Amino acid sequence: MAQARLSMQQIAQRRRRAGLVARDAERELFRGNFDLPPEDERHRFLFHVHGDAGVGKTFLVREFEQIARERGALTAYVDESAGSVPEVLAAVCRQAADQGHRFKELDKLLLAHHERRHEAELAALAALDPAPEAGPSAGSMAVARAGLAGLGLIPGVGAFTGAVDPGQLAQGADRLRTALGARFRSHEDVRLVLSPESVLTPVLTKELADAASAVPWIVLFFDTYERTGPFLDGWLHDVMTTDRHGALPATVVVVTAGQRPFDTALWGGFADFVTAVPLEPFTDAEARALLADRGVTAEPVVTEVLRLTGGLPVLVSTLAETRPTGPDDVHDPSATALERFLKWEREPARRAAAVWGALPRWLDADVFRAAAGCPEEQRDELYDWLTGLAFTDERAARLRYHDVVRAPMLRWQRTRSPREWADRHRHLAVTFRRWREESEAGRGAGELWADEEWRELRLAESYHLLCARDPGAPRLVIRDLAEACEQSEAAAERWVRLLGDAGRDADLAMTAGWWRELSEALGEGGPGAVLDRMLSHVPVPPADHPAGGGLTSRWRPVTPRPVFQDDADLLGDPWPRPDPGSAGPGVPVTGVDAGAHAGVAEARGGSDESGEPAVPGTGEMDLGAALSSSLAARLHRGRAVLAAARGDYPAAVAQLGHAVRLAPRDAGLFALRGEYRRVLRHHSAAVRDLREALTLDPGHAYAWASLGATRLALGAPAAALIALDRALELEPDYTWALIRRARVWRELGEPGRRLADLDRAVALQPDSPWAHCERGDALRTAGRDEEALVAYDLALTLDPEYRSAYASRGVSRFNLGHPAEALADLDRALELDPSYTWARTQRDAVVRHRDG
Repeated sequence: MAQARLSMQQIAQRRRRAGLVARDAERELFRGNFDLPPEDERHRFLFHVHGDAGVGKTFLVREFEQIARERGALTAYVDESAGSVPEVLAAVCRQAADQGHRFKELDKLLLAHHERRHEAELAALAALDPAPEAGPSAGSMAVARAGLAGLGLIPGVGAFTGAVDPGQLAQGADRLRTALGARFRSHEDVRLVLSPESVLTPVLTKELADAASAVPWIVLFFDTYERTGPFLDGWLHDVMTTDRHGALPATVVVVTAGQRPFDTALWGGFADFVTAVPLEPFTDAEARALLADRGVTAEPVVTEVLRLTGGLPVLVSTLAETRPTGPDDVHDPSATALERFLKWEREPARRAAAVWGALPRWLDADVFRAAAGCPEEQRDELYDWLTGLAFTDERAARLRYHDVVRAPMLRWQRTRSPREWADRHRHLAVTFRRWREESEAGRGAGELWADEEWRELRLAESYHLLCARDPGAPRLVIRDLAEACEQSEAAAERWVRLLGDAGRDADLAMTAGWWRELSEALGEGGPGAVLDRMLSHVPVPPADHPAGGGLTSRWRPVTPRPVFQDDADLLGDPWPRPDPGSAGPGVPVTGVDAGAHAGVAEARGGSDESGEPAVPGTGEMDLGAALSSSLAARLHRGRAVLAAARGDYPAAVAQLGHAVRLAPRDAGLFALRGEYRRVLRHHSAAVRDLREALTLDPGHAYAWASLGATRLALGAPAAALIALDRALELEPDYTWALIRRARVWRELGEPGRRLADLDRAVALQPDSPWAHCERGDALRTAGRDEEALVAYDLALTLDPEYRSAYASRGVSRFNLGHPAEALADLDRALELDPSYTWARTQRDAVVRHRDG
């Protein structure tokens, strides 16, 4: 017997289903639900498929429909072509009839609703314009529509859409109610016009109950829910979760599909009732499977398709249909994607706002205005509209596009008008730079790098400079990346990611390559490995280079400077005498508490502070070209800071030796090496470095502060006071210098001045355990032990493992007559540091007193 041929519709359906080669987990989830009786707690009555435009929601819903029919279900599919609940019910009736199930009573009521609706419109015009032979006036038509809208009779239009004056809506609605009451004698007819759902829905539930006796399942599909949800969601919730419209058969399953997740405020209490089915772009494996299914297997072609589509199923399928044989045959589908994302929006201003709003990595209203270039009077309206789009996500007052949507929008802009692309990015870079400079307000680099807002502005500025292919961008990013590596691994990761974002979004192949290389280094060895990897690309200078390791012949050996006369007797490097009565040195890890040692890197319009020209060309991340002597020195400084952070000061000094050979006129490098040598107690070498720093930059507050600390260690408190006074003249709020000067006042026998400096240090930096501990020491030596205990308690709250605070608190407790508590504190200090000589001496004194 000859097999019956398939119909055109069946062939089309098979072809559509063939396009869906992934989503196995989603299909199995839906199929398995039919194996569970409604009484089973695992059975779900509502599935909500959601995801961005083009992610394959409609394909999956159609696949669900096929699965349902294979299980013998009566199905109905409704999309945005239905604009009201009555129109939805009409579509359900038609499709049920096509499958052999006539909903006769509902059909009859829908016909009556349509007729009464038409009569209501005529009644509205008659009530407002008693001379219909002259034709309705524009004014009467407006009020008539207002009446229909006010009563909810215009699909998709609410009473307060802003399109019509609320007063006019109320006036029109009142007149229409009066007209309908006079026209229709039956109250049921009035209800059928004014609240059709209340009349139609109970009939629907009865029809579904009758059909349920003949079929195992009934499945209703509501696609494009971002369009139909505003009028369907509340109605559907009532039908499924309340009995006000009658009993719904337990064998009914509902599937909705839209761009937004379900409204948790409405459905949140039905977690065991609803299953969310979020859809993401295809994985590489899924996209490759679809391409292979269409005969596209050549690796260069597959790679190009994956790059251009971001795994968005509709775009993968579109390109696969063209059967490309080489990378050049793969055409950019950005325009197709753009049209799909904005298919519902026809207003040019909104479409333009959505496209240009994709340029920044994040938006607020101010950034949006700069990106879109819209008039100020339209900014708020357009931004509010943008926040409501399904492909944008607002968190912490910032708006971000979904990546799968933003990528093709950016590619479309870049390829359509490269000059406008660059101009807009330059404009955004200037905007972010202006905001960044306003936020700096004279603060030091350390304080700025601790400021999240400043970092975000700096990252945004750099991103847009890279996207605009600004020639100074690579040098700026290298300097900032080196600084970020000094700050933390998290900061380094954000700057490395910046390279990946710019490389991908602006199609900068070399920049993306550096992102891959530096990401790998960061993952393997942290920030230090990132610096090492960048330094490995520094060109090796000739062996006879006059700078001993510099990269250009402009660098020359430093001319010897005259020594400071007041240091002439301090160059012998004697061992520093101990700090009697001190709780310990409390030396900061790098000695840069105030952050005054470093300037913030600036984009200098094509040149950096070394005077070297910017890298010409495209603005690509060519580190081999961008790494000048000063930038290579900056990387060595970063390695030095990281070495010091782990306590390896000899390695830090060695790294700074490389740095000063590359940049022998950089005062900051000499100042930092001088500080590290002070920590190592190489005082004569420290003095030489600090003198050199101050000869190069007499206003270097950090160098003056470190020189003061070094002079104090060499037993010259009067000379130390001169240096620390100068540091504080330059930076009055320099906490580290205040604490060091307090130690000088201690040596000079000035307890009042000592305590005054420490009071100010604590006020400036209340979260510094070192400042609180030093202040406690000053109070203790002044005989104010009870106040000292408060200071030590604060220090230990901030740092529970601060050995000096334990030791000093132990002494104050002993002074106050609490030897047992004193011994506990001193024991804890020695537990933390068994070599802590001062704590052991104080403990022995307490034990002798107790035993004596």
